[in-house]
Amino acid sequence: MIGPPLWLRITRHTGYLWIVTLTAVVLACIAGNSSRLLWPWAAGITFRMTRLLVSPFMPDLIVNPEKMQIGGPRFLGEIAPECSGLEGVGLMLAFGVAWLALFRKQCRFPQALLLLPAGAVLIFLLNSVRIAALILIGNAGAERIAAGGFHSQAGWIVFNLVALGFTMASSSLPWLSKTRRHEPAAGAVENPTAAWLVPFLAILAAGMLSRSLSGNFEWLYPLRLFAAAVALAFFRRKYASLDWHINWSGPAAGAIVFVLWIGLDRFISPAPDAMPAALATALPLTRNAWLAARVLAAVVTVPLAEELAFRGFLYRRLISADFESVSRRRFSWVALLISSVLFGMLHGSRWFAGAVAGALYALVLIRRGRIGDAVAAHATTNALIAADVLVFHHWNLW
Repeated sequence: MIGPPLWLRITRHTGYLWIVTLTAVVLACIAGNSSRLLWPWAAGITFRMTRLLVSPFMPDLIVNPEKMQIGGPRFLGEIAPECSGLEGVGLMLAFGVAWLALFRKQCRFPQALLLLPAGAVLIFLLNSVRIAALILIGNAGAERIAAGGFHSQAGWIVFNLVALGFTMASSSLPWLSKTRRHEPAAGAVENPTAAWLVPFLAILAAGMLSRSLSGNFEWLYPLRLFAAAVALAFFRRKYASLDWHINWSGPAAGAIVFVLWIGLDRFISPAPDAMPAALATALPLTRNAWLAARVLAAVVTVPLAEELAFRGFLYRRLISADFESVSRRRFSWVALLISSVLFGMLHGSRWFAGAVAGALYALVLIRRGRIGDAVAAHATTNALIAADVLVFHHWNLW
């Protein structure tokens, strides 16, 4: 699409830069593909470290180096090349580089670069701890938990913990950070973003924890409700200054999102799904308590936490770094698009419906500048979805 004259202008005005860039891209592609050759070698190290960690707790340990199998009589795991820990190293390096680039003015270089190899080594070592824990959990009799929730979630929990340590070290250690830390005044909130994001992050953290301890059904889902409730209660004084009045536009927008959500879902999966077997066969008291917690979370804590995070914080943060000075009635196409798409991505395969929902909730907020209207819209959508699940048995919506 670019004609030869423009290519000539580019090469003339950039000198040797295009050669350096092209070389770097080619080398990056070669290095990325060649890194797969390291998987078997790294898996061997992980295998030996896992054996070292597990052997004191399992006298009847079964080890098969040829098939990379390790475990006990009740649970035998295989360390595949993909489980070597190199993917975690790659994630950590990508996160670390992005973090140091974004906050380069606050970091001391070159010593801050030491965080990259430190984070990579730490996450690689913790991968063996994760696999060792998985084997011990499975051998203890919780095979479904080990092979199901724990296997899929423990890696993300480890990554988040290492990434959190990375950010704290880069901003708190005087040797790595240029930022001078002062004692906050009595009663002051040191980080203005905390009140907007902590409830949402509490739900994410509780969700990872509950899924990691679940087998074929997430019985610990109520942890999300309690975690968000505690976070919301902690910042209740901050929220008291917000406008919680509700106009008819909030519930109306929520109903429109529900119709769209259901319409798209019926197009993808027209037949209703049966209640999960684990829930259907549970004692009535247990089943009803779980359903009550699920509905309360959907209608109360989730709308509050997500609207505070996406419409209260992220939308305004995309407009200005000093987000608290941005009026909630200010309109921005860029902020609306980015925040809505990110909100949609949070909903997985229903990302399109989620993005449209995020846009409508944002418009409801902008109309009068009331966070209460956005929360009411979100709560209305979730309440109608919950009713559809319970009455018409469309359990795939949950």
